[in-house]
Amino acid sequence: QLVESGGDLVQPGGSLQLSCTPSGFILENHAVGWFRQAPGKNREVLLCISSDGSTVNTVESVKGRFTASRENAKNMVYLYMTDLQPEDTATYYCAAHFTQNPFLASCVPPHYWGQGTQVTVSS
Repeated sequence: QLVESGGDLVQPGGSLQLSCTPSGFILENHAVGWFRQAPGKNREVLLCISSDGSTVNTVESVKGRFTASRENAKNMVYLYMTDLQPEDTATYYCAAHFTQNPFLASCVPPHYWGQGTQVTVSS
C-alpha cells in the first residue's frame, strides 16, 4: 500500500506539493504514477515517473503545470503542481508499478494504490 500526503485547500493560481511513500515495501524498482479523480468523474492518469527518476511522462492536459520527482534513498515520490485551478479539485492518488527497467516511465498496470489525498482549489 502507498500513503499520500500534502493535500490542502489552495487558492486559484497557487502551488502544492504532494508526497507518496510506501508502507511495507521499497519503491525502488517501481515506476510511480499520479492519478486524480474528481467527483462524478473517472479516475485519470496525470503522469508516471520511472523507477530511477530519469523519465517523467505527463499527459498533455497538465503538462507544464505538473511534474514529479523521487528520492529513492528516502522511499519518497513527489508531485509538484503549479497554477492550480478549480478544475484541478480532486482526490489525488499515487500508484506503483513493479518494473525491471529503471528508465521506463510506464505505470500500467498499477500494482499498489494509495488511499488518496484531497486537493481543493477555491477562493
